[in-house]
Amino acid sequence: MIYKVQNIFKKTSKTPVTVTVPGSKSITARALLLATLARGKSTLCNAQFSDDCAAFFDCIKNLGIACSADGTTISIEGCGGILPVKSAKINVRSAGTAARFLTALLAFSEGEFYVDSSVQMKCRPIKPLIDALKSAGAEVESKADCFPLTIRGTSNPADSITVDVTASSQFLSALLISAVCAKKPIKIIPVGSHGLGYVKMTLDMMWSFGVNVEEGEGYYKVFGDYSAKRYEIEPDMSAAAYFYAMNRILGTDIRVNGVQPHSMQGDAKFISVLKDFDGGRLDMSEFSDQALTLAAIAPYFSRPTEICGVAHIRRQECDRIRAICENLRAMGIVCEERDDGVKIFPGAPRPATINTYGDHRVAMSFAVTGLRADGVQIADAEVCSKTFSEYFTVLDGLIAKLT
Repeated sequence: MIYKVQNIFKKTSKTPVTVTVPGSKSITARALLLATLARGKSTLCNAQFSDDCAAFFDCIKNLGIACSADGTTISIEGCGGILPVKSAKINVRSAGTAARFLTALLAFSEGEFYVDSSVQMKCRPIKPLIDALKSAGAEVESKADCFPLTIRGTSNPADSITVDVTASSQFLSALLISAVCAKKPIKIIPVGSHGLGYVKMTLDMMWSFGVNVEEGEGYYKVFGDYSAKRYEIEPDMSAAAYFYAMNRILGTDIRVNGVQPHSMQGDAKFISVLKDFDGGRLDMSEFSDQALTLAAIAPYFSRPTEICGVAHIRRQECDRIRAICENLRAMGIVCEERDDGVKIFPGAPRPATINTYGDHRVAMSFAVTGLRADGVQIADAEVCSKTFSEYFTVLDGLIAKLT
């Protein structure tokens, strides 16, 4: 599907307009695993049911967990940290969070399990997590340290586990959440450099489900049991950010239902940055999902924009730094590709077809660019179904209200 973006610059009303976005993907994924490991029945409200979260849901079901969904409400009968099956085959598809989190869960569970994925997911990093799980006592077989994996788990892992988080903080979150399966204190030591905003989210949610992690100098110690609960999931700040970016370049007053001034999601920082940002250097390691969003509106700032600290986004759904540069250049915008980011110069985007590279965030971000430029169209716009399947429908409705 090709989506043709409408240029609505200077055609909009300043009347406040409200939109609704799905629940947070990051929080939904964590809540799914925490509820799976808890004792008793949990209810997750306002859950996101994108392709990624649906993949996670299907996987826990295939692991013998009794769960059901009614719209955006999910009910899960937890296993108390001991999976009801000793053998299973699951497919995480293209869901990166499910891939990392469930790999750790299975490594801490007795039995033999087979984990497959989409072709895209096979290209994403998993070796640091595999190395950590092997050092803990699990057996993990794979070709070239990527999916598919055969995992023979252990319910009595090593007391101390070291994990390299340079490529992804999800490796640390995965170990933290599932370490309770050991039924003994486990020390987890992260090494390498990476923003830990999402790890703080993990720790906050573990506390909500009854496990308080001890944080020491360079380590985390996990022990305890999760208790079932009713859990309300925040709106997805990554999705909300696109609409606040629209406000920044259009002068509109778009508001997102349910967004609170204090959020556990790292992308909330991006919304604060947008208020006064007009170019300059910005380390986005703590909210790297928004590097694409900032890059997409950077041509409209009065000064050049330097995005840094995001080398790891080259290994996400696509090489996002390369995708930024190639699409901006297609629109006639001058930019410089860096190892850990990009420098973008102000300019007037010209008509172009955006290559999404199968990446939902490329599609959604560059649609924002097109709201202030003629002739921008998004190829393969349906890739947004990974996290926000109704994005372009919501955008059409918003344009109708604004104009």
